[in-house]
Amino acid sequence: MVGTRSVWQNLLPLLLVAATLPYFVNLGVSSIWDANEAFYAQTPREMLEADDYVTPSFNFQLRLNKPVLSYWEVAASYRLFGISERSERLPIAAGGIVLVAVAFGLARLMGGTTAGVIAGLALATSPRVLLLARRIIIDVHITMFLGLILLCFALAESRPKRRRLYLCLMYVAAGFGVLMKGPVAVFIPAVAFLIYFASQRRLRDIRDMMLPTGAVISLAIAAPWFYLVYREHGFEYIRAFILGENLGRYAEAVGVQSRGFLFYVPVMMADLFPWTLLLPVALWWAAREAASSRVARLLLIWIATIVVFFSLSATKEDLYILPIVPAVAALIGAMTGKAIDGDAIARPVRWFTIAMAIALFASGSAIVWFVSVAGRYQLDGAAAVGALAAVGGIGGLVTAFRRRLPAAVFTMAASLVLTSWCIVVCCLPAFERYKPVRPFADIIRARASAGAIVGSYRFALPSMVYYLNRPVMEVVLPDHLRAVFYASSDIYFVMAEAEYESIKTRLPVRTFVLARQQMFDLKPVNFLEGSELPQFVLVSNRE
Repeated sequence: MVGTRSVWQNLLPLLLVAATLPYFVNLGVSSIWDANEAFYAQTPREMLEADDYVTPSFNFQLRLNKPVLSYWEVAASYRLFGISERSERLPIAAGGIVLVAVAFGLARLMGGTTAGVIAGLALATSPRVLLLARRIIIDVHITMFLGLILLCFALAESRPKRRRLYLCLMYVAAGFGVLMKGPVAVFIPAVAFLIYFASQRRLRDIRDMMLPTGAVISLAIAAPWFYLVYREHGFEYIRAFILGENLGRYAEAVGVQSRGFLFYVPVMMADLFPWTLLLPVALWWAAREAASSRVARLLLIWIATIVVFFSLSATKEDLYILPIVPAVAALIGAMTGKAIDGDAIARPVRWFTIAMAIALFASGSAIVWFVSVAGRYQLDGAAAVGALAAVGGIGGLVTAFRRRLPAAVFTMAASLVLTSWCIVVCCLPAFERYKPVRPFADIIRARASAGAIVGSYRFALPSMVYYLNRPVMEVVLPDHLRAVFYASSDIYFVMAEAEYESIKTRLPVRTFVLARQQMFDLKPVNFLEGSELPQFVLVSNRE
């Protein structure tokens, strides 16, 4: 048993390397689709073309609702590698790898190298994190900076001889965090660390946090851009960002919100699925360890602070609690590592590992059924993803029942690594058939004159701005659309075919459908019901 355990433990680091490589594979194969990614792809291009690195703009209009660091990262990548989807996604993918490293570091502080490797695997092989690290730059990177703040603080607590160095690095991460998303990068860690000190009756130790030095370091990084914005545009934009984008969203719901206090419970389980099937026992174990382990106490407080804080917010978005994932992965990794080493926690961990194996098998089987049996949508590689997950679940189930926990962890992690490779190599390229923006943009670029009007009707398509690099009009009202078609002789609009059928006879000129393509509807209810995908059309007043 000892020899077998050693073999699996020796193979785990190689598996972690294999799990991180998909983050950089096929970065350019998928067209930009998500609205957030469109903002962070196009704004740096507009900054480069205007030679203005202070004032962000999107669709050639001022956009100061977020700080500038995410735009600078992509602009630097564009400078080095040229303007492309791959260049835009390189900083995001790098942020995902840093998150894996943070989870490794936190778990290693608690349970050694094996614990760190399992934590890294738990984060790296999560399908949700993998996909977020290919398109959602600001949330991945604020999670990265908050994770670095947490890791540096944990190192300062665990290694007092280098406390000053780690605290200085923590304040560097805080400064860049503020430049990424604003005051939340300082506020959340401050609350969590205050609770951490109070829980140990160590509030006096706050005096040793080098707060004046930390303020100087963070302000030296973040303040210059805010000053330049103030000098060029006045205080109104800064006030609107701090009060509107931060305090305003917290105090008042933005959009239609019917999300209660428990909204984030399923989100927690989804972020690192299927590893989060181990989370309940990991939280129980960490609570038990908190009396003797400062890091376990810190991670518990970090998770609770973020989840409770955003549960009280009027506006709730699932990505708001993404900064808990390195801490969650670290707890899962540290606990599993202890179980593998024969700790008393081994028995409950084995039963929760069995639950994880069942969930992995069930998820994989469901994917195979939907794609191969029910015939819901044609997506290359989807059946293979489901089959790999199901096989990994079966392997994990068998080895866990045979009390071979290291083998069970390795088997399921290996199946998840293979599914990650299958997703990025097979599924994402095939998904392009359901994303019409890039082919529609190619047609518009080949036909439209310099003065042509391009837009979308009753459906936001911000990625068109990136692919056309020209202003794109967004129209909602039928009267506005009629006025546009009346005013110009060269018009190109994208809209749902159903919307076009309802308005085409009311347009003032004859119109032509230049192209049509299905668009994937990500609503789960439509997927489960097998609803037909909506058809979108490119309409022009020129044949």
